[in-house]
Amino acid sequence: MTDNQIVHIGLQAMTVAAKLSAPMLLTALVVGFVVSLFQSVTQVQDATLSFVPKVVAIGVALLFMGNWMLHEMLSFTTQLYGQIPELIGGG
Repeated sequence: MTDNQIVHIGLQAMTVAAKLSAPMLLTALVVGFVVSLFQSVTQVQDATLSFVPKVVAIGVALLFMGNWMLHEMLSFTTQLYGQIPELIGGG
């Protein structure tokens, strides 16, 4: 196993992690912005008003994107397991 292979596997893992976290992070960002805008316009400063919509929106995002996320993780893991003989044997 060479340094190049280790860096490549690490880069693939970080790319998959970024792809898997993107739907939840972007959903929380958009909902947080909308709620913040609503709070500043109406001058309602309630902590639950910013928390509950984010939780609901992230749950909905997980429902819609969960199948894709599971498929991405399984394909990455399958690809990584397929590389084990090459990584160990060096050939």
